[in-house]
Amino acid sequence: MSTQQLIRVGHSPDPDDAFMFHALANDKIPTGNLKFTHELQDIETLNRRAMNGELEVSAVSIHAYAHLLDKYALLPSGCSMGDQYGPMVVAKSALKLSDLPNVSIAVPGTLTTAFLTLKLLFADVAPGQDVRFTVMPFDHILGAVERGECDAGLIIHEGQLTFQNQGLKLVVDLGVWWQEKTGLPLPLGGNVVRKDLGEPTIREISRLLKLSIQYGLEHRQEALDYALRYARDMDVTLADKFVGMYVNDWTLDYGERGRAAVKLLLESAHAAGIIPRPVAVEFVQ
Repeated sequence: MSTQQLIRVGHSPDPDDAFMFHALANDKIPTGNLKFTHELQDIETLNRRAMNGELEVSAVSIHAYAHLLDKYALLPSGCSMGDQYGPMVVAKSALKLSDLPNVSIAVPGTLTTAFLTLKLLFADVAPGQDVRFTVMPFDHILGAVERGECDAGLIIHEGQLTFQNQGLKLVVDLGVWWQEKTGLPLPLGGNVVRKDLGEPTIREISRLLKLSIQYGLEHRQEALDYALRYARDMDVTLADKFVGMYVNDWTLDYGERGRAAVKLLLESAHAAGIIPRPVAVEFVQ
């Protein structure tokens, strides 16, 4: 009897990731000699763990991927793409873009793509001025802004759909800003696989991840029922909308346009001095 190879998968405890990994987490598809276990942590923690190469497979921010080229390659499936939507800056009072250099902004981590895009926005609308920021867990940001502990917040995940419930106002949707500027969607996160696993194992992991996403899309209600366990403060309608935003055709495969979006985002970040070295993006074939 052959022993199974353990593949640890890191992803966020969010409905979109739960939906994506439902088939793998709940033995809905055969995985042969690979045994998948799942470690659920917020994206910035996963970004930091990936810097040390801890997990075989992990969700990471596209920003973080720029620092992981020696250890990981991007899988073609599993991306979160902001297609005319994305991370948002929100505030208690009405603010204009020109106000942002003068306010304190709570952010969910400096390796998130949300923070990278915010810095690109500053380079565009406030050259020479940097973000005044405080890092805090993503699910604390809306409360901190509501309580006046910071002037504005950079929000990701379901906060994009619920911030108005706390009386907060939209300053800018970074996905909209990026698409208007470039004509491309904003690639927020992806799944990476450790290069030292070897090509046959990497290809099999890639195949199984795509199968898991396809299973969720083809058994939507079943996968959504599972994903609801991770839907903080969301009813089924809102959770379904959120999953639809971030698990879709983009998630099955970046496609040419998605790959171009990743390359342009990281090239722009390097040109702006946010990422120190040029990034040779490497997708698993």
